Amino acid sequence: MAEAPSLIFITGGVRSGKSSFAERKALEIAVETGGTPIYFATGVASDTEMKERISKHQLDREAGKYKWKTVEQSIDIGKRAKEMTKQDIVLLDCVTTLLNNELFSTEESWDCSFLEVVKERILNGITAINIQVKTLIVVSNEVVYESLSENELVMKYGRLLGYIHRQLVKAADEAYLVEAGIPILMKGVKQ
Repeated sequence: MAEAPSLIFITGGVRSGKSSFAERKALEIAVETGGTPIYFATGVASDTEMKERISKHQLDREAGKYKWKTVEQSIDIGKRAKEMTKQDIVLLDCVTTLLNNELFSTEESWDCSFLEVVKERILNGITAINIQVKTLIVVSNEVVYESLSENELVMKYGRLLGYIHRQLVKAADEAYLVEAGIPILMKGVKQ
């Protein structure tokens, strides 16, 4: 049996099927390694659409044959790292939601020092979790597919997310782009 990848990054457009693919990948690794699948949720049910999305994801996991443990943390995810073990296969869903939560959890202005703190908190949190677990699967959205208007805050958000994505792909053993439900391997070895 090949060694399970330590870090897998999965991205794609909104509703591309990336979360479903990530869940299948996590369960596949859990079955192969005897690990425990953990769904690390960053979402906050702040409106009707988000409540429905969270509920759908929960129902999908509950309907499956494997039982997921769920961890919920909307900001500062690194605080939960010490709860994880080398038996865990963690699916972190998703970086874009986490970034939103971090940016809007305070009244700070989006100056360079605040954005740097947010960026480091996210990357350090992901690293802290990755060190503790067998495999960490990180899901995010490709916002370059969306219209990035001339709005300064939207541009800052897009640049920050782009930087985080580059760092995650650089560190990842495998990276996928999901298009219309089809995962495309961008980095790693086809098995």
